[in-house]
Amino acid sequence: MMRVAIAAWLLAALPSAAFAQERMPPIPPERMTDAQKKAVEEFRAARNADVGGPFAPLLRSPEVMNRARAMGDYLRFKSVLPPRLSEFAILITARQWTQNYEWDAHSRIAQQAGMSADILKALADGRRPDRMADDEEILYAFCTELQRNQSVSDTTYERAVAKFGEQGVIDMVGISGYYTLLAMVLNTARTPVPAGRAPALAPFPR
Repeated sequence: MMRVAIAAWLLAALPSAAFAQERMPPIPPERMTDAQKKAVEEFRAARNADVGGPFAPLLRSPEVMNRARAMGDYLRFKSVLPPRLSEFAILITARQWTQNYEWDAHSRIAQQAGMSADILKALADGRRPDRMADDEEILYAFCTELQRNQSVSDTTYERAVAKFGEQGVIDMVGISGYYTLLAMVLNTARTPVPAGRAPALAPFPR
């Protein structure tokens, strides 16, 4: 029943979401300001990659783009959470914001890092996943409470500190907040999923 309802929401959302015009596409090099060109050079030096995804719209404010990139360098690649859990936290955020670009990029990385496809399917469907490992269940409770309630209960907080330490808790908050920022940018810019990929997430009912 849940899957049927979500499919209906997706179909209803397609005209306004899937086919909506991208508001902030990549800026052609010849139209970049000097500050934007410098920011692109710094981005490429740090990431060994071209500016794309959320960073294409963020380039409209080059200082914000590179400061966001620098924060992401730690939160994505160097946090105390193992990749399996940091990717899970990213996907919980993407699901909360119905952010399909974020989900498309990170669901594949999460599975490569060891996340169960069944857990990711449940999360995409808007269901609490079954058969989570202990650390996954604690992270899911923490990040879900933080996103939905804008707070975390004492019980959930104490379990998270016991499992991940205070640094791990702050890293979870950082990942949730950072990928919320990126989700907000992507949703505002209406950045589409890459060509040939289909959106996997349907909007939650309102």
